[in-house]
Amino acid sequence: MTFDFSPFLPWPVLAALAAVSVIIAAFAIWRGIRGAWIRTLAALAMLTALANPVLLQEDRDQLSTIVPVLVDRSQSQQTPDRVKMTDDALAALKGQLARFPQIEARFVDVEGDVNSDVPSTRLFDALSANIADVPPARIGGAIMLTDGEVHDVPAANQALGFDAPIHGLITGKANEFDRRIEVIKGPRFGIVNEEQQVILRVFDDGPSPGGTANVTVKLNGDEIATLQATPGQDTPFSFKVPAGGSNVLEFSVAALPGEVTTANNRAVHVIDGIRQNLRVLLVSGEPHAGERAWRNLLKSDASVDLVHFTILRPPEKQDGTPINELSLIAFPTRELFVDKIKDFDLIIFDRYQHRGVLPLLYYDYIAQYVDNGGALLIAAGPEHAGPDSIALTPLSSVLPATPTGEMIEKAFYPRLSEEGRKHPVTRGLDGSGEDPPHWGRWFRSVDVDRPQGETIMLGADNHPLLVLNRAGQGRVAMLLSDQGWLWARGFEGGGPNVSLYRRIAHWLMKEPALEEEALTARASGRTLEVTRQTIGDNPGNATVRYPSGKTETLPLTQAEPGLYKTEKRMDEIGLFEIRNGKLSTLVHIGAVDAPEFKAMISTTDVLKPVAERSKGLVTRVANESGRISVPPILPVRGQVRVADDDRMMIRMTSETVLKGINTLPLFAGFAGVGILLLAFGTMWWREGR
Repeated sequence: MTFDFSPFLPWPVLAALAAVSVIIAAFAIWRGIRGAWIRTLAALAMLTALANPVLLQEDRDQLSTIVPVLVDRSQSQQTPDRVKMTDDALAALKGQLARFPQIEARFVDVEGDVNSDVPSTRLFDALSANIADVPPARIGGAIMLTDGEVHDVPAANQALGFDAPIHGLITGKANEFDRRIEVIKGPRFGIVNEEQQVILRVFDDGPSPGGTANVTVKLNGDEIATLQATPGQDTPFSFKVPAGGSNVLEFSVAALPGEVTTANNRAVHVIDGIRQNLRVLLVSGEPHAGERAWRNLLKSDASVDLVHFTILRPPEKQDGTPINELSLIAFPTRELFVDKIKDFDLIIFDRYQHRGVLPLLYYDYIAQYVDNGGALLIAAGPEHAGPDSIALTPLSSVLPATPTGEMIEKAFYPRLSEEGRKHPVTRGLDGSGEDPPHWGRWFRSVDVDRPQGETIMLGADNHPLLVLNRAGQGRVAMLLSDQGWLWARGFEGGGPNVSLYRRIAHWLMKEPALEEEALTARASGRTLEVTRQTIGDNPGNATVRYPSGKTETLPLTQAEPGLYKTEKRMDEIGLFEIRNGKLSTLVHIGAVDAPEFKAMISTTDVLKPVAERSKGLVTRVANESGRISVPPILPVRGQVRVADDDRMMIRMTSETVLKGINTLPLFAGFAGVGILLLAFGTMWWREGR
């Protein structure tokens, strides 16, 4: 209750009246005028009534004490044990806080930097955002339910913005252990078939079991090596880039019993293979119109080292002309097909027939070259249907089609088969979307028996025209017509001969982007993009395994014939595994060195300094037996000066809110009138004597 004035006249007027009253009273008292003191008291009563003294009584309510409770839901908290610990401890904490009606708890789930490519646990940023609308005097403290791996703890000289305890309730168990693997250094690009080196390291967080770790290495899904790595030391690994385009190296360290998580037991490194020079051997069996088309195409590519031989003078045409008078060289058969055959990336037989230039044994060498991973392209003409066809040599063991001995002599538009519309070699060729295709006609092709592999282009009467097949570790393509040069010459508008021939060559070179059955995934920021290539039917859904271990099914939708895609923005970062049928692939989303995966073991050390400065408590919520318990809450009035090792102290606020003010005028009503009448009555009585 307080005392105040609510004057009926302005204070300057009252001051003037008071001054006049004092002068008159002083003069009257000095002259000894009868009743001067009574007149003075009456004037004082009148001035007091005009000043209107009042008693004020404020009606206030006590404000609640704000206590933010920050629940760490980051990826390091998503192991099954920690999820259960967090939920159980949160339930116990809510029960304790409910016993104190003057405490207003604000529960905040902190899920990490969902919009960041380098996620981390930032509880103090979430704390600042949660109390931005609260005066510091109302904050009684903050409670953090976390594994202790907090990445934005303020430094010792940074203010929290309020003066109240910070408490940490730590999930996980003491002396936890976790093993993880990282790629420390590796090339982004590499020359195909040249040796590259990647440096990896195995880390043991917590008490290490010692010894070495078994690391399995896979390249493009195939296991290629097993390493013994010493934890904490760099382990180099050398390999050869097998193909152009994207190549995925996967390193996985064997899991150990008792690990916190196996989500960081794998690491990937993507290296783009670059072909420095593609060594091509082109052997033309005789001069013909299409020979120049092949030569011009291969010579126009600066990355191709071309060795081209044309058989101008077959053995049966020996006429006795001296060798030194001929502008010819002897065909170096042994050097090409025995000594240096492994140096070639691609061998092309262009209208070649067996006429004694190559011994039969050399065809067997070529077949072995294919079986061991080489690439062979046959561009066949009429000679392939004749008695000297190379299909009648030992090379037949790797050829996907056997000629019937007949030629199909009629005009036709080369068309894509059903498989060809889906196959990456021919899908989307310019002009293929119309009927007839928007390109020129050809006029003959070699008739073959039912071929092996995939027939992706059809000739007259739907006979095979372009056949692709795998033989051993290598690949073979057969173009059963020698008239592709008509497209190169622009006959009837020409056709996509350049893109077709290049795609065939790249498929033979095992370019990953041209595989018939492939599952690829890439990360664009936090968005996962999955692509499934198939020449079969709808491949169904893709199954995604998150770093936390949970799985999700994503529907694949057809983008083009044989090409299915899906994409989704992910709420986790780390190594994702995508599966579809028998195919699987890996992709890393977010920064590889994100703090969220640098350390997965729980700790009390990170929050302890800030808790000690604020007189807070840091403790684990689970004891050695796994029982969950939360320290009791102790409300205190005034400043928290000493920390309590067993209880979480909350500084209760003294802040109130004003609901209203009750006023009581002292000279109002009958009381004021009575005092004034008494004063004037006394004055009249005294003067009347």
